[in-house]
Amino acid sequence: MSGDLFLPARFNGPAASANGGFACGALAERVAEGSAGVAVEVTLRRPPPLDTPLSASIVDGLTLLRHGDATVAEARVVEEDLEAVEEVSPDQAARAMLDYPGLHAHPFPTCFACGPDRVEGDGLRIFPGPVGGVRSHVASVWVPQDGHAESGDLVDGVHRCGVATTWAALDCVGGWSEQIEGRPYVLGRMTARIDVLPVVGEPHVVVGRHLGREGRRSFTASTLYDADGRIVGCARHTWVAVDPSLFG
Repeated sequence: MSGDLFLPARFNGPAASANGGFACGALAERVAEGSAGVAVEVTLRRPPPLDTPLSASIVDGLTLLRHGDATVAEARVVEEDLEAVEEVSPDQAARAMLDYPGLHAHPFPTCFACGPDRVEGDGLRIFPGPVGGVRSHVASVWVPQDGHAESGDLVDGVHRCGVATTWAALDCVGGWSEQIEGRPYVLGRMTARIDVLPVVGEPHVVVGRHLGREGRRSFTASTLYDADGRIVGCARHTWVAVDPSLFG
């Protein structure tokens, strides 16, 4: 597998670089070659640039995403059992959204996944708030829109989101189980397994759980559920505390 990968400016996280989950998912799709149920680990080595041709190639068993001579990310298939974060009801998730900290203090308010400055149908507008007042367990309702599908193609006769958007939906919800409004974090590594792609127009619930912290690194997990409570995908994340002014 080799070739170019392009991350349009619309899919930003910080204003000047890509949403980490979207970038990781775009590379993971190349690695897993569309196979459902395959866990892929992606490590980000630097902020993924937007509107810039990036090269993807296999080197020593790793799929590398490069910008010129610089490695942006590396990915590999892993055999790991990603444990699901416990499901919450859509009503619980809707209530949790009302207390989403990012509505009042967001380090990257135009983020494709969780930015409150993105309009309906453009950004995902996933707003994870604490479940039952527990800050380490967060949830949000998400109804995928037509504009969230990366193409107009049907999958099995149903309009679904693409792999990169699904990874983005599993991304920031983990981060918000950490207190990132007070100490911003960016994604350093994400491992995810997508069992089925989300159906456009159907309500979903995405949940996140804080797992621990070590120095500047924070560890979280997330799970996306469909309208019938079935798992769409699971993820685990490593976040790194940053100075947000460095990301523009």
